[in-house]
Amino acid sequence: MRKDWIAGALAACLLLTGCGAGAENAKNTETSAGSSAQTNTDEPASKEIFAMDTYMTVTAYGENGQKAVDAAEEEIQRLDALLSTGSADSEISKINAAGTGQLSEDSAELVSRALEINRGTGGAFDITVYPLMQAWGFTDEAYRVPSDSELAALLEKTGSDRLDWDADSNTLALGDGQAIDLGGIAKGYTSGRIMELFDECSVTSGMVSLGGNVHVHGSKPDGSKWRIGVQDPENSEDIAGVLELTDCAVITSGGYERYFEQDGTTYHHIIDPSTGKPADSGLSSVTIVSADGTLADGLSTALFVMGADRAAEYWRQHADEFDAVLIADDGSISVTEGIADAFSSDHPFETISQQ
Repeated sequence: MRKDWIAGALAACLLLTGCGAGAENAKNTETSAGSSAQTNTDEPASKEIFAMDTYMTVTAYGENGQKAVDAAEEEIQRLDALLSTGSADSEISKINAAGTGQLSEDSAELVSRALEINRGTGGAFDITVYPLMQAWGFTDEAYRVPSDSELAALLEKTGSDRLDWDADSNTLALGDGQAIDLGGIAKGYTSGRIMELFDECSVTSGMVSLGGNVHVHGSKPDGSKWRIGVQDPENSEDIAGVLELTDCAVITSGGYERYFEQDGTTYHHIIDPSTGKPADSGLSSVTIVSADGTLADGLSTALFVMGADRAAEYWRQHADEFDAVLIADDGSISVTEGIADAFSSDHPFETISQQ
């Protein structure tokens, strides 16, 4: 009987028979979700949490497991309150409303990392696309197709290069008509913070699923590697393959995560900052594997926007930082050679080499 974590848009969940992606609020069938006590140190402490507009599961093993899970829940809620664009009281919403302000340590770290990823990817990842996301209705589900003139006007104000960021004082000033959203890296950053809390609590085996962003700590309690399924973009009940890994984040972005249809055309939520429209890159999903959750989160979006050829070239230049699984619109799978031996699939796949 196989039990695999699924890295995909809806959830990371264990299935009792085979692998597959379940509903967003699927229960963790291996752990006792939401339990408040442990019967012994071999049993996991696990809790389900709704925050950052998604269902999450945090699981930790060992005598300090419950302490670690409780600390993780507190940290998730703290970061959600700080970063959410859906709350007028959040720090990011206040910056957007005022156009300028001084950021706290966490927000400042995220802005710095976002600008770094933006520069490194040639603008493929950009936190200033938020007004474009609003125009398409992806922020409030009031879906619509903006006119070309509306998009052109918004694009004139889009671009992280228009932000005035003072890293010494942690002060950010937005350009005229700009607004930011750190959601593209917030979950990866949060999972990284939870791994730090696990270390502080001396947890040697644990994992967190943040709406499909999976981050594993150490190996499984029996010493084996975690099995993490990569969702099939065409079938939410199936997987494209399985990764066997330890100590890393596995984060997927796909056009199947959020989308709407109008006049026979499907529009997904991953916006290309250069066009203001859903990215048409030939990819249906990108899964990033990295020890750095923040980086993995940002690159899953950036490489999706880039497309397979540019993504492969970017990986060749940064192979020491991450690996990737790319699934094209035609269903073909490409895996970077750093994780090729850790990936298994019922489907044929190509290995992307550094040559």
